[in-house]
Amino acid sequence: MGIFQWQERSAATLQAGGVIGPDERLPWPQTGLMGVQHVIAMFGSTVLAPILMGFDPNLAVFMSGIGTLIFFIITGGKVPSYLGSSFAFISVVGAVTGYSGQGANPNIGLALGGIIACGLVYMLVGFLVQVIGTRWIERMMPPVVTGAVVAVIGLNLASIPVKNMASNNFEAWMQALTFVSVGLVAVFTRGMVQRLLILVGLIVASLLYGLFTNVLGWGKPVDLSGVINAPWFGVPHFHAPVFTAHAMVLIVPVVIILVAENLGHIKAVTAMTGKDMDQYMGRAFIGDGVATMVSASVGGTGVTTYSENIGVMAATRIYSTAVFFVAALLAVLLGFSPKFGALIQAIPLPVMGGVSIVVFGLIAIAGAKIWVDNKVDFSQNKNIIVAAITLILGTGNFTLLFGEFKLEGIGTATFGAIILYALLNLREQGDETRETRE
Repeated sequence: MGIFQWQERSAATLQAGGVIGPDERLPWPQTGLMGVQHVIAMFGSTVLAPILMGFDPNLAVFMSGIGTLIFFIITGGKVPSYLGSSFAFISVVGAVTGYSGQGANPNIGLALGGIIACGLVYMLVGFLVQVIGTRWIERMMPPVVTGAVVAVIGLNLASIPVKNMASNNFEAWMQALTFVSVGLVAVFTRGMVQRLLILVGLIVASLLYGLFTNVLGWGKPVDLSGVINAPWFGVPHFHAPVFTAHAMVLIVPVVIILVAENLGHIKAVTAMTGKDMDQYMGRAFIGDGVATMVSASVGGTGVTTYSENIGVMAATRIYSTAVFFVAALLAVLLGFSPKFGALIQAIPLPVMGGVSIVVFGLIAIAGAKIWVDNKVDFSQNKNIIVAAITLILGTGNFTLLFGEFKLEGIGTATFGAIILYALLNLREQGDETRETRE
């Protein structure tokens, strides 16, 4: 079966309790609607991440579509996945560029060069996996390490919305109203609305902000003139990368998170579909790496697989890769609409701050969830020491100088977790060696 060939199945298959597999599809009208749903599911995070890095969210959406098409081609249309903006890059981009969290990032080129380097390493990891498999990754980055590093990303970002995205008491209260709105959506709604908790919470909070400011005059009013004046169609604004050793060394360690995310995505799809996807692991890494390089080469964010789309697949039992092909095309079309980009830019900063608090907290909890899901034994001293030190290194932005080169926060936490685990695991490996000899 070719890359653009899917076996058509009817909706009756779903009603009978069946699933639509990766190599199958519903009739094209229903496939198109499912594609729209996946675009909506990825929208909140894919737009939020570039805003927090000072990137163009319109371009990020456009490149997420291009990246998904690249992934689709490299994996031969076998792996159902949408590639959206990765939050793993936020803190390191901030460290490299000195971005304050507001407006366009004036040093975006430095970040792009580092992201391209990260994508290159990611691609090379994919080629290595094609040759020797994934066991070496699992040994070097066990759940105690990956969980700690993921948690650190959220904790390291905590100061951005708290210190930089609310300038007065009213705006601080609007942040609180925003994260409460997201929480209410998460708990008191069901179905697709619940899965879009970030987007729905953001819309509710934005409407309330407009009521309080534009109508009641309590704060800085929402300005929609940019949306009104923006054309419906236009070419995205591109940026060129700048390559420096400092930026590349700081950003490349993010590859550890991307590998962990993609590894988990493939294993989740395998579990849900009952079809072995491990054979595509190397190609998935290569596809994600190439997509990240292509995106950053023109000004887009680094990309990764999205748990939001896993949730949609689990809810609908539709795993057809045709759906993601359609979703990618829709994202590309949105990227050609400056009015869409202007609407994103009009979102009040305090509302974005409140959403950021939720998202960064969820990232930190995702790290803890890795520990729980993999039953990490914290009665073992090596596990508790690795986790404890990693969290403080990243949260406290622990910095080491190597001549003029500075390794900060996420970098020291990531390398520290891997090296520390390997060091503390030497005794266990020695015991295993002695048992083998005996």
